[in-house]
Amino acid sequence: MYKAPVEEIAFTLKHVAGLGSALDAGLLGELGEDLVDAILSEAGRFATDEVAPLAEIGDRQGSRLVDGKVVTPDGWRDLYQNWIAGGWNGLTAPEQFGGQALPHMLNVAALEMWNSGSMAFALCPTLTMGAIEAINSHASDELKNTYLAKLVSGEWTGTMNLTEPHAGSDLGVLKTRAERRDDGTYRIFGQKIFITWGEHDAADNIVHLVLARLPDAPAGTRGISLFLVPKFLVNPDGSLGARNDLFAHSLEHKLGIHGSPTCTMIYGDGKFGSEKGAIGWLVGEENKGLACMFTMMNNARLAVGMQGVAVAEAATQKAIAYAKERTQGKAPGWTGGGMSPIIEHPDVTRMLLTMKALTQGARAISYACAHAIDMSHRASDGKQHWQERAALLTPIAKSFSTDVGVDVASLGIQVHGGMGFIEETGAARYLRDARIAPIYEGTNGIQAIDLVTRKLTLSNGDHVRGFIAELNEIADQVRHSNLDGFGATANQLDAAITDLGEATDWLLAKIGDGKTTEALAGATPYQRLFGLVLTGCYLAKGGLAPAQDGGAERRIALCRFAAENLLSEVTALKDCVINGAASLAAAKIILA
Repeated sequence: MYKAPVEEIAFTLKHVAGLGSALDAGLLGELGEDLVDAILSEAGRFATDEVAPLAEIGDRQGSRLVDGKVVTPDGWRDLYQNWIAGGWNGLTAPEQFGGQALPHMLNVAALEMWNSGSMAFALCPTLTMGAIEAINSHASDELKNTYLAKLVSGEWTGTMNLTEPHAGSDLGVLKTRAERRDDGTYRIFGQKIFITWGEHDAADNIVHLVLARLPDAPAGTRGISLFLVPKFLVNPDGSLGARNDLFAHSLEHKLGIHGSPTCTMIYGDGKFGSEKGAIGWLVGEENKGLACMFTMMNNARLAVGMQGVAVAEAATQKAIAYAKERTQGKAPGWTGGGMSPIIEHPDVTRMLLTMKALTQGARAISYACAHAIDMSHRASDGKQHWQERAALLTPIAKSFSTDVGVDVASLGIQVHGGMGFIEETGAARYLRDARIAPIYEGTNGIQAIDLVTRKLTLSNGDHVRGFIAELNEIADQVRHSNLDGFGATANQLDAAITDLGEATDWLLAKIGDGKTTEALAGATPYQRLFGLVLTGCYLAKGGLAPAQDGGAERRIALCRFAAENLLSEVTALKDCVINGAASLAAAKIILA
């Protein structure tokens, strides 16, 4: 059974990602370390004791569409009510609407724990949090006053409606249409697919944020508007009124996250209401909806990265526990009598250490991204620096962490052997759940395009070069620490950071010369290269930090393992980035 690693999460936040220095500098208001620890402790208890025990039920039963209504798995509605009673939905929300306005770092740490308990359950509040941010940033005061307090409390939930059957990530070709009305409202007509928690029985109302096109809108993405479309209309006194003209037509039958109802939504079919058309309100300006939606999507991208971390953590815990109990054969040097636990076999040990190193690296990257977001809002100096750092880290946090989630969950099955392929052990669920995360909220390939073409070029490449210089400082600290436990870590970090710098310079040169195709051919391996280097550096930073929990030796040992076993891949990835483009020309022959 999953147990939230509260101490490791707190350590990473404070000593690796930057929370401790922000607290010391007084950048987080009245927030103190005692409150941080109390929040993390209670979040861990809730995830361990209340969320995780219902994960298997959610996976086995799934959500069901019964007589036009979605029924969530047994116990999930009560679990959600307990969630909102705890005030978890409003950790970072504005105080004006009942939120606690706490740093984003605390929220993503809590999100990790919810998702480790049950990724399918945690998707519901994750989307609501994104809706809160989008509405608070772009909607009118009237919409804010009508909807935000209920969304912040969690009494109502939110969704994001982008995808259509013919349009996956290419939003410029979406067909959902909006018509103006004389009363200032709009009527929405169309179909959306893959809508997470688009219909359910856990909350009284569902607030959909829907992308649609007006009749006179420009073509492509420049002609998309964003609309707030509630399941139930809201009366002037705040009570729920008539049902809006929208409904869930069907639920997707998915590989994983079975408890999460993924809906096909129909708007304006005439099933509800006195006239056809779902009533909606404009968020932001006409034809500028994509910019508003990206506020929600950027929030979601880091949250999805946390899903990768979360699944990896849960899968690692399960694999370690199994490897300690399962006996088979006799490992070299085993003197305990009888068969040895499989954790004693070198290959199993290697797999488990790989799982732990990748999980911890992805956690640190994601928390560092959240720290940059917090500092971009709260630091009195260097606002541009922190905005660019958050922008640079977001695609890496999303892509590397979700790839780690899949890789670690797959290794977890391997550790279990044949029993991992059997559903009753629970190891397979992690892989099934994790597999969606590299796909949604912008596929990892799209994240790589964003990283290479838009994020590396920030400040003409000076920001990423400055970041690489910071990583070199970590390697120097390891070299001068004189701690024997680091082994060859300093040399391995030096080599990996050098490879990162060379690959970065090559890509910046290609982008600068307009050779985008060559740059994009290496974008995905570059993204992984960057994530692995950050993993090595952040693990080293953790090993160098003073550890009051007595974990310094353990952290140094994990850092050494990563440096000496995982970072060798970086050189191969650099070669793929720089020399792999020409061979793509053969695709027309190979794939014909």
